[in-house]
Amino acid sequence: MGRLEGKVAVITGGASGMGAETVRRFAAEGARVVLADIEDERAEALVRELGDRALFAHTDVSVEDDVAAAIDLAAGSWGRLDCVFNNAGLPGVGGPIEETPMDEYDRTMDVLAKGVFLGIKHAAPIMKRQGSGSIVNTASVAGMSGGFGPHVYSMAKAAVIHLTRSAATELGESGVRVNAICPGGIVTPIFAKAMGLSGEEAQRTLELATELLAGMQPIRRPGQPSDIASAAVWLASDESSFVNGHALVVDGGLTSGRAFSEVRARFDLFRQALGLPAEGAVDGE
Repeated sequence: MGRLEGKVAVITGGASGMGAETVRRFAAEGARVVLADIEDERAEALVRELGDRALFAHTDVSVEDDVAAAIDLAAGSWGRLDCVFNNAGLPGVGGPIEETPMDEYDRTMDVLAKGVFLGIKHAAPIMKRQGSGSIVNTASVAGMSGGFGPHVYSMAKAAVIHLTRSAATELGESGVRVNAICPGGIVTPIFAKAMGLSGEEAQRTLELATELLAGMQPIRRPGQPSDIASAAVWLASDESSFVNGHALVVDGGLTSGRAFSEVRARFDLFRQALGLPAEGAVDGE
């Protein structure tokens, strides 16, 4: 029996990247899943792959009726709602703050913050009636500290973390848990999307991102969509039944601080500048 056997889930942004991997993992663990996304072709192909364990709902998470319809499809088709993974995202507007176009600001906030709010809003009444449920929101390390993402993206992800905690205080009283996942450097198509690339250019972007992210954190490999899917499965499962209002960081140690070897190398350079031997050196070395 899978860890999510008998559970029903809605996963937004489920057509690619972390979302697609999570859809596959949820189905493999026994869940039935509504895949909510705006990428129709990718989503429909994934639903065909999973057979009767999945349904597709074309969903722009910034549109309330779309979000409500996806959640109603899950509850109406399978009689319950056990998990909503508010995962849909986009790179959003970047650049210097004084050059930020407000229409792009609005679109970024609509998807990254409003979309999560709507997912919680429409899951809440169903889960409250059941007396159970797990809502999981994709935030980011960029919402915890500066320097990890563009301004508006970081702002939206910080809002998601705080909304997670705020909603958890209300819904927890009804047996409904609300938690967030804060990914670090994960290799997904979002890098190519941010640059407007597709095809071979997008693949090359992923290869370069893999090389770049491999050395950013103490665990010397880039994060993979499967790392986030594993966290989402745990938060959706009964194994995390006493976890509520938590922002689970999945970043390979990125936000813990500089890698020990990097700090030591910098310290040794400082000692050498003072004419001192490197740390740990002995006479004759």
